[in-house]
Order: sequence, then structure tokens, then C-alpha cells
Amino acid sequence: MFIIAGLGNPSSKYEKTRHNAGFDVIDRLADKYNIRVTEKKHKALCGTGIIEGQKVLLAKPQTFMNLSGESIGAILHFYKLGPETNLIVIYDDISLSPGKLRIRKKGSAGGHNGIKSIISHAGTQEFLRIKIGVGEKPQGSDLADYVLGRFSKEDRELAEEAFEKACDAAALMVKGETDRAMNLFN
Repeated sequence: MFIIAGLGNPSSKYEKTRHNAGFDVIDRLADKYNIRVTEKKHKALCGTGIIEGQKVLLAKPQTFMNLSGESIGAILHFYKLGPETNLIVIYDDISLSPGKLRIRKKGSAGGHNGIKSIISHAGTQEFLRIKIGVGEKPQGSDLADYVLGRFSKEDRELAEEAFEKACDAAALMVKGETDRAMNLFN
């Protein structure tokens, strides 16, 4: 079974913000594969289903971004799964232009507090990631204000395209085709 976790912040206040790109992708995966992400457990909204013949648990941690590891760590522990082979995390990345994707098999947190928390709770940096570009913050602006802000109309259109590509990438990754996903989408 794969855990596919999209990072974001709970509540309607944060809907469609840059920081909620991971939640947006989980919502699309849920729609595309008819998975209801409504069960509250492990400090997350969860739903189980099948993607490309593989059993998956879609998760939207409800701990707020900086504590995402509490939820994902609990899920991994409950299902006795190793993050190296059974976890895909989808999240925003300010170092990528809006609409761009970057798929990685492992790596550091790169300054992303949600990923820092997951690394801490999972005990490893080795887990699959799909990074969604949200663009660099304007010079002189506050990072928190930027990532908690909404996309411009133009950037939102690019982000929507990236969310669809991220769904396609996740589908390849659960089939064991991460290298192919990297070649197609990086």
C-alpha cells in the first residue's frame, strides 16, 4: 500500500493558497479515482482506494503544515510501512516557477517546515516527493504571507495544469515507474 500525502493547512481560510498545493492534488486524485477523503484518523483526512491497480491511502494532514510529520508518522506507524518504499509527499516549492514539477526520490527539507517535520517523524530523508512550483516570493515580502497568499489568475491556471500532471506522476510512481515520472515531468 502507498500513502500519498498532500501537504497544506486545514480550514477554508487556506483553500487555494500556494501552501495548499498538496491538498489540491489530493482532491484531484480523489475525484479522478473515486476515493472519498473524509475519514478523520491519524490527525488527517484520509481515504483508501485503488490507483493503477495499487491500494493507496490518500491523506491530508490536519495538523497545519509545520507539524505534518505528526500525522504522516502516525499513518506510517499504524500501517507498519517504510517511508522509503511506501510514501509519496506532494507539496509546494517556492524555488520552482508556477506550474513546474520536480519529482525526487529523497532529499533534504530545503527549508520547507512541513518536510522538516516529516523527516523528523519518519526518521529518514528517503521518501518520494512531488514538488509543485508556486514561484519565488517577491523581494522584500514576508515568506509566510507569500505562501499563505493566493495565486494570481495567470499563475493559478499554471498551477491547475501542474496539479493534473502531479496526478499523472503519482499514478506512475505507485506502479513503480518513478524514473519514468521524473523523465516526463522534471
